[in-house]
Amino acid sequence: MARIPLLRRGSAKDTPDLWGHTSDEIRMLTADDGVVLHVEIDAPASRSRSGRKGPAGPSAEPTVVLVHGFTLSSQCWVLQRRSLIHSGFRVVTYDQRSHGKSGPSPLEHCTVEQLGEDLHRVIEATCPTGPIVLVGHSMGGMTLMSYAAVHPDIVHDRVLAAAFIATSPGGSVPMTELGLGPGFARIVNSVGPGVLTRLGRHAGAIKQLRRMGSGVQDALIRKWAFDSPVTTDLVSFVAEQFFSTPFEVIAAFLPSLEAHDQTHGLTAYSGIETLVVNGTGDLITPPEHSEELVRRLPGAEHVLIEDGGHVIMLEHPQIVSQQILMLIARAQRAEEEGVAVSRKPRVTRTITDLGARARGSRSRSRSTTAS
Repeated sequence: MARIPLLRRGSAKDTPDLWGHTSDEIRMLTADDGVVLHVEIDAPASRSRSGRKGPAGPSAEPTVVLVHGFTLSSQCWVLQRRSLIHSGFRVVTYDQRSHGKSGPSPLEHCTVEQLGEDLHRVIEATCPTGPIVLVGHSMGGMTLMSYAAVHPDIVHDRVLAAAFIATSPGGSVPMTELGLGPGFARIVNSVGPGVLTRLGRHAGAIKQLRRMGSGVQDALIRKWAFDSPVTTDLVSFVAEQFFSTPFEVIAAFLPSLEAHDQTHGLTAYSGIETLVVNGTGDLITPPEHSEELVRRLPGAEHVLIEDGGHVIMLEHPQIVSQQILMLIARAQRAEEEGVAVSRKPRVTRTITDLGARARGSRSRSRSTTAS
């Protein structure tokens, strides 16, 4: 296993003014059950190099579709969107049902299977032709699998590459252990949804408690979202997305997330250039979840990021953006050269963000001095 240190002078995660983003186009799409989905489209920045020529015609660059995870929103992709746009790609992001700016879903439709159909609707409306690249984080990765299980022909014909970031195929690896073992999963299934639904009736009071208890909020988000020192602004950015998700929605999705088994959906991605990324310190979807994905995807590139937690695209944004761009480049090259993915050796790499470690050391040093 190769260990590749990556030294950076700075990090986008230390620049909170970058959280804002203005898309080129906003669409409100109606899902098959009437739920309104908030979709944003970014046009590619111009670039000097000529585009590829392929079945879709001259300059047929793929559209990149980014699918966010549980209790987050399309905002979590802001730094990857900027990188992809700058590199000349058209980008589509959307808020999953009952998340972000999308409309509320009937609670019985808060399932991974329904999310796959929502993705199908988004693709039909925003990129009905031409190659596409699918990128899913956490529940978004499950959405990619659910979509492929029902629409394997579209995946085979149009998906140039796919990235599964901090996600799980389900099945033999339970989803809600959260790093605390199978006992915790049983507790969530037996009392978690009901408790969260009751809490949803007091959402106003909970929001007030959140404002009064920022220390608790900070500790929870830092523990479950990250595995390295991050700024207070970033913690607040993630917390705002998490606490904006209604508790009854969290309760409705939990059983589907725990019971889901999308291993059959992975079959459609065989022969397609794929990337699997996870952090070594992810408590929500630990490394064994990604290892199961890699086992079922021959030829997948597997990247482990040391000191990486669950919300890794914001914790180590430049690494994740770089890996997505490298994935697209590999897929384009393989297509042009006619190289089958099945003929490629499986590669696993561990990346260490030395810049983040240096910042963490400085932060701990300042804390010690202050004490």
